[in-house]
Amino acid sequence: MNKSAAILFSALAFIFNAAAASAAPLFLKDAVEMGLNQNHGLKAATAATGAAREQIGAARGHLLPKITFEERYMRTNNPTFAFSSKLNQERFSSQDFAISSLNSPEAINDFQTSLSIEQPVYARGARVGLSMAKEEYSASRDELSRRREEAAFNIVNAFLSVNTAAGFMQAAEAGVTDSKEHLRIAEARHTGGLGLFSDVLRARTGLLEAEQRLVSAQKGLSLARRSLGLLLGLDEEAQADSSGFDMPLRNINHYLSSARERGDLKSMIKRRKNARNAVSLANSDYFPMVGVGGSYFLNDHETPFGSEGESWQVSAFLRWNIFDSTRSFEAASARLKSIEAGERLEGMKQFVSFSVHQAYLNVDEAKKNAELAEAALKSAEEGERLVRLRFENSLSPIVDLLDAQASLSGARASVVMRKNAYSESLAALSFEAGTILKDLGLE
Repeated sequence: MNKSAAILFSALAFIFNAAAASAAPLFLKDAVEMGLNQNHGLKAATAATGAAREQIGAARGHLLPKITFEERYMRTNNPTFAFSSKLNQERFSSQDFAISSLNSPEAINDFQTSLSIEQPVYARGARVGLSMAKEEYSASRDELSRRREEAAFNIVNAFLSVNTAAGFMQAAEAGVTDSKEHLRIAEARHTGGLGLFSDVLRARTGLLEAEQRLVSAQKGLSLARRSLGLLLGLDEEAQADSSGFDMPLRNINHYLSSARERGDLKSMIKRRKNARNAVSLANSDYFPMVGVGGSYFLNDHETPFGSEGESWQVSAFLRWNIFDSTRSFEAASARLKSIEAGERLEGMKQFVSFSVHQAYLNVDEAKKNAELAEAALKSAEEGERLVRLRFENSLSPIVDLLDAQASLSGARASVVMRKNAYSESLAALSFEAGTILKDLGLE
């Protein structure tokens, strides 16, 4: 095998393996894990959380020293500036005390190089701002956690929809098989002179209707697989392994307790705290700012960055905003927003508790409905068997057989739907309690 053939063979093998991997059925846990890694919405939320983390550094910067370098040029014949510039350049002489030089100095150049530093010592607003930035980052992380749970819940629902669609298709295939058997019986009875040709026609119509249901079920399965692939970041259908769903059912107190740790609830608690911090931030303008600073200067009348004269200064300062007419309104607005955040938080707590109770009751209802659907299916199967035997023995018309077949098809579909509803209710309960990732073994 030459080199080109070997490369071609390797490329084809890679493509074949990739295609086989994409076509392989996914277990639920693997599907959710893939979606969490490839979901574009989660990537965007992760970037937003990272931006909130960077805001902590920005807020901390208001408490750190600021160092400024500056090069300034000035040319002037202003008596005061000319006098001070010569002093700074250390070129002042006794001749500069002449009245004519003082009143009408010649134009003078001054290149001033300065390096300055300012360090806040007490800045109440900056410290409150740093605390708020940390709280907001923590709230963003909790919010991201809830977004991950929401994405997982959507993937679980899509996964279960694939299984449901597959169940509908199996039920439709069974219906086609039964309809073919009914047609065979009708044709055999007609051939033997025991049945009517109209029975054959009705049986053929029933078979065509069953085949139509199968076509619709196949389309539904293809769309469900495509929908799952979309949530997983794929441009193709995703296969689902129905054996991968196993979510436990626990006591309601477990879910109520877990719901208090939901990411969105914790995020709301921290943002309520930040709303209170905003009141402190608004009131911080009533406090002075205290700091220290210093500068080092180089002055030269000819050369930028020159050093004919050098000097320094150190300072301490207190800045106090004595009067600002907007300050009281901003503080009042912050207090009202804090009250709003508190009320929203209490309302959310009540809604979370209600949602968990509702989801728990839905699980109980779905479980009982699934059991009833199983019983109805057994009854429909037995009814169809008996009517088929009666039809074979000319004791029932074909209409009764077709009705029994319709009931059996409906019962099969109902079992698939009710079982899926039970699985969906378990996933919904886990999502409302904020335990879905833990229950899936991903946390």
